[in-house]
Amino acid sequence: MTDPRYAKLAKLLVEYSTSLKKGDRVLLDITDVPDEFPVELLRAIRAVGAVPIIEIRHSRITREIQRETDPRQAALVRDIEWHRMKKMQAYIAVRGSANANESSDVPGHLAALYAKTLRPVVDHRVNKTRWVVLRWPTSSMAQAAGMSTEAFEDFYFKVCTLNYRKMAQAMLPLVKRMKAADQVKITGPGTDFTFSLKGIGAKPCNGLRNIPDGEVFSCPVKDSVNGVVQFNTPTIYLGSRFENIRLEFKRGKIVKATGNNSRRLNQILDTDAGARYVGEFSLGLNPFILHPMCDILFDEKIAGSLHFTPGQAYEDVDNGNRSAIHWDMVLIQRADWGGGEIWFDGELIRQDGLFVPRDLKPLNPDKLK
Repeated sequence: MTDPRYAKLAKLLVEYSTSLKKGDRVLLDITDVPDEFPVELLRAIRAVGAVPIIEIRHSRITREIQRETDPRQAALVRDIEWHRMKKMQAYIAVRGSANANESSDVPGHLAALYAKTLRPVVDHRVNKTRWVVLRWPTSSMAQAAGMSTEAFEDFYFKVCTLNYRKMAQAMLPLVKRMKAADQVKITGPGTDFTFSLKGIGAKPCNGLRNIPDGEVFSCPVKDSVNGVVQFNTPTIYLGSRFENIRLEFKRGKIVKATGNNSRRLNQILDTDAGARYVGEFSLGLNPFILHPMCDILFDEKIAGSLHFTPGQAYEDVDNGNRSAIHWDMVLIQRADWGGGEIWFDGELIRQDGLFVPRDLKPLNPDKLK
């Protein structure tokens, strides 16, 4: 018997996240997921009259493709996938993996080559389709979260199917404030930096793009970032684990980057000219996600966190930065993680992970649960 939670999640993705309707073409991009879930997705899609196309991938095969790729092969993959993506109105990706470090031994220059070559496919998907991306719960994710597999699965489905409509309403005042903000100042242990949001805009993430969800994001004016940020959350990027990342900025550019693996960190930041500039600033506020688990689709939504992102900017809140890299680095500012403050134009917006202004208090965890 199929787990009834599969059908509930599939219905959310189809009817809410991508709002599929009769005749819509949707690409299902599935990696290392039990067959029972894509079956439920196919059934939910057909129930609303949409047309599904499905791609089944495996992370070990993807590693092998990239491990000895070359410009001709990467370009051919790009052309085929780009042609297919341009025929889609929507995109649903479900990504599982038994090993989060599966790609750790792909040579850095080849990983960068593959990412840069396929970037147009990602850009088209992000900017031209209704899309949603989610991880699939695995034993390795449960281990990273310090939980049993069963407990993690219960946590996963609770987080992924929360009341996103309620969250969407509570986000509106924060979106308004971020759109109106100019100068932002952020402080905390080892952290003191400033930047401008003037004229950039802001977007809520309330279950329409990522599952789980729960963030409001903008983007700093490209050359406005100055100061230092010390991240306190581990991150896995391009198959490598990083901890204690510290970035120093001058006129928007990362001029110094250190961490537990400074050589690899700087190698990634040297992928292209845009990788040392920031393409996103976001505040995380999912009330059920409190601790990092080295999975960015969860960690970037941690209640009381922010993330600051070297690399590509999104076109709908754009500072013009372009890069093959988009690396969300997370700083948790709750009191139990050392605290910190966020100021918009001289007004204290969040202190120790809790929103201070009255209109923003409905975003605090005790109100969203």
